[in-house]
Amino acid sequence: MITVKTNHQAGIRPLLTGLLLSVLCWPVNADTTSHGNSYEHSLIQSLDDLSQQRIEPAFARIEKLVEDNPSFRLAQLIYADLLMAKAQTPTDFGAHPKAPKAELKGLRDEARKRWQHYLTPRQPDTLPASMIQLAPETKHVLLVDLNHSRLYIFKNNKGSPELVDDYYISIGKRGADKLVQGDKKTPIGVYAVTRFIPDQKLPDFYGSGAFPINYPNHWDRRLGKTGYGIWLHGTPIDTYSRPPLASDGCVAISNDEFTKLRPFVEIRQTPVIITQEVNWIPRAEWLQRQKFFSTLLDGWEQDWESKDSKAYLAHYSHQDFSSGNYNYKRWAKHKNRVNQAKQYIEVERSVVNVFTYPGQENMLEVTFEQRYRSNNYNNNSYKRQYWKKEVDGRWRIIYEGPA
Repeated sequence: MITVKTNHQAGIRPLLTGLLLSVLCWPVNADTTSHGNSYEHSLIQSLDDLSQQRIEPAFARIEKLVEDNPSFRLAQLIYADLLMAKAQTPTDFGAHPKAPKAELKGLRDEARKRWQHYLTPRQPDTLPASMIQLAPETKHVLLVDLNHSRLYIFKNNKGSPELVDDYYISIGKRGADKLVQGDKKTPIGVYAVTRFIPDQKLPDFYGSGAFPINYPNHWDRRLGKTGYGIWLHGTPIDTYSRPPLASDGCVAISNDEFTKLRPFVEIRQTPVIITQEVNWIPRAEWLQRQKFFSTLLDGWEQDWESKDSKAYLAHYSHQDFSSGNYNYKRWAKHKNRVNQAKQYIEVERSVVNVFTYPGQENMLEVTFEQRYRSNNYNNNSYKRQYWKKEVDGRWRIIYEGPA
């Protein structure tokens, strides 16, 4: 173990100045007490020690960290800086003349993202506004925050999302909101994992495995978005983590964390919400929103069962509704004709998931299993709806079709 002696403080000060200016800022409300990832926890505690000029504990932690995980390049960079500081030679954080500038920038960005996550901890008893209702069959949800380079795992605790863990991630080189094939951006939307690909069937670049997602989904295609091959995957064996903007559009996490993630993912059952930024709201507000949207869906169902076509069709947008070959006018004509032939209609929803749609202001995605019964037709099906808040303040359906 190397000991940093007091006569080396002069060499440490330039490093601290460069580190604080380029990465850290002075800590405000930083939570460094606990975290599921021991490697990140050690790194954050080291950075916190450095920001408070606790040099020897910071050095000891970083030295132990690079011994335990030699592929953690950010830790290696800080360790190299501290060694140079010991020799009184550094001028700035990561100031190594032979290292590629792009690589150093990526490591600085990674340090900043990891540190900022701890500067702004989630307030107690807050929930993501995007998760309005979770079906009992939906055991877990993955929530990706692109702005903060973070993936959150939630479990369904009797309908309420409960945070299990969160991991640092890398996303597309050109950031968020994928539009076309090859733009190197990560999509924004609500997706599902389509399958698991084990590491034995993948090049080393993808690490411990991959979960492809169903991009482009129905809404992406409606908007004319193109591309394919968006995965949640690991990292090369010799690389613990990558810079925040490093992939061709996929979401990449460390192999250790990918292995921890796997038990929480059920193929085609676990939603993956990818958003620009998570909106955390107090539980009381979350419960109010859940009640409001549950009442909205109940009203649609009750008006359908009433066979009052005017009341039922009032839930559909005159301007924006489309479903296959149907616009609103054709849909209304079809539903009027069908309802007139019914003596009774019974509709029952189950397996209901309701999410606000990322990147689309005032829009919902609703999926559910529908049990339809009438005097002349019975059917069970899975359905997807998109609801939009229109200019008059009312929520109306802009798409309805198979899930």
